[in-house]
Parts: sequence; C-alpha cells; structure tokens
Amino acid sequence: MDWTDEAIVLGARRQGEGSLIVSLLTRAHGRQRGLVRGGAKSRQRGAYEPGTHVTATWRARLEEHLGHLQIEPGTSYVAGLLDDPLRLGCLEAAVALTEVALPEREAHPAAFDGLIRLLGALDRDEGYAAAHLAWEVDLLRELGYGLDLTACAVTGSRDDLAWVSPRTGRAVSQDAGVAYKDRLLVLPRLLGGLGSGGSDAEDLLDGLALTASFLERQALAPYGRGLPPARTRYVDRLWRLSAQARLARLGGSEPDLEPVPQRRPDPTR
Repeated sequence: MDWTDEAIVLGARRQGEGSLIVSLLTRAHGRQRGLVRGGAKSRQRGAYEPGTHVTATWRARLEEHLGHLQIEPGTSYVAGLLDDPLRLGCLEAAVALTEVALPEREAHPAAFDGLIRLLGALDRDEGYAAAHLAWEVDLLRELGYGLDLTACAVTGSRDDLAWVSPRTGRAVSQDAGVAYKDRLLVLPRLLGGLGSGGSDAEDLLDGLALTASFLERQALAPYGRGLPPARTRYVDRLWRLSAQARLARLGGSEPDLEPVPQRRPDPTR
C-alpha cells in the first residue's frame, strides 16, 4: 500500500550506514514514521530538519510495517530562526510536543493545520508566543481534554474569570474562587482571563503553566510520558528573559536580550 500527503517533519535519526528513520505529522494520515534510504548522505538533508513542510510518499507491503519514505522538500523554517534562539526554541518545543502527544497513525488534520499556522507566525515573527500558547490549548482539545474557559463553573458568569480548576479544566470567577486561589491555576489575559496582574511575559508563562498541567497529567502521564525537554528549555528561556526584564524595571542592569547565534542543528541527531 502507499499514500502521498502533505507533512511536517518532526525529527529524524540515523539508521544503519546512511539511512534515516523520519518522523512526520501528515495532514490526512496522522503521525507517521518511515525509512529514507540514503537520507543521511543526501544533499537534501535540510529537508529532514524538524519543522520543515514537505510532501511525503510512504510505501509498504502492509500497513503495520515501518515502510519507506520519499521526501520532496518544501518550506524549511529552521534556517530563518538560527539567529533567534527564542523563536527556534518555540519551534523545537512545538514539534517535540507533537511527537510525544499525538497517537501514531491517527489522523488529526486540525492539529496539522494549527502547527502550520504556528510555523507561519514563527517565520514572520508575528505574535508567535501567543500563537504557540493557543496551539497548545487547541492540541488539548484535539486530544479530548479541552478546557472550558467561557464561563465560571460555580456561578455560570462570563465576567471576571480569574482561575481554572486543575481538576475539571473549567474557569472560575474572581469572587467564586478567591477562597481557593492557592489550589487553582491562573487564567491569563491571553486566554480571556483577568491574569495575575504581571507583565505580558508573565501572563504568557501563566498560560504555559496552565497548558503544561493538563498536558502532563491527562495527555501524557497515562502513557508513561512527560513533557519533552525542548518544551522545558523554551519555557526556561522565557523565564530568564522575564526575570531580566523585571530586574531592569526595578533599576538593575539592562537585560541582555540580544539573541545568540546558533549553529544549524543536525537533523539526524
């Protein structure tokens, strides 16, 4: 059997002398893997970098086999992000989370389309951090763990939503939740809540803490998985930048926010 589909490269690892096992998220066939013969020696190695938008053809005798892949290179996003570690880290976090969260060979076209939109925001450097948070919220919904952030779970009010129940994923208003706020998660302004009153960066971090809580406990832990290291590194970098900005506002030294150029990652490692 065989198929050809639009795909996003999630990762690649060496197999034997010169081949690669490439992991993809496809639009119509879900998360897939396949063997690319000679891929590690090919002049088109850039096509196997995480986040690259490609056309993939998969062939195998039986559906349950690993199969062989042919990759037609498309849009590579990594090259334009090498001088911006934060954007590069965001891309790496998204593709790594896709790899561990989505079940193999199960179609999730909404997740594919959402990742394409996020890659576009990263490429244009337009609101990518907020787009990444929204993508994680949508990923939870796609996995069956959607958050209900439209009304208070206690009163039904749509006003002054300040927290989210870590048990139910439902919003809680300021008045209804104030007595239990130490047990609740902050609903950031980026997701329609009151937020904690901090900076935009702190609001973003509150949102990522919210999605991490449900991703870890509900989407990943039941399968013996955790959040990927790339996602942790991205959030750590955001925390450092936020801390530097706070220090500057308090009269400390100016934050060093200049991106450090990075070498192009080896897609086969």
